[in-house]
Amino acid sequence: MRNETIGLKIREHAIQRVPYQLVIGGREVANNTVAVRTRNGDDLGGMTLDAFIVHLTGDIAYRGRTILEE
Repeated sequence: MRNETIGLKIREHAIQRVPYQLVIGGREVANNTVAVRTRNGDDLGGMTLDAFIVHLTGDIAYRGRTILEE
């Protein structure tokens, strides 16, 4: 919610090594999607939140961590 540009915010969080960045702007709201970027700068593009959760679950399983059941 700061006045900096989106590029500055993305760069700032890339430096902090945030694993995934979800960008939600007007286009994403209209399409009911999120734009996803990875820590190493790969742009995964727009996907639904459910598709991102499936991607994230697969990434967690690949790395050998378990997900706690609710």
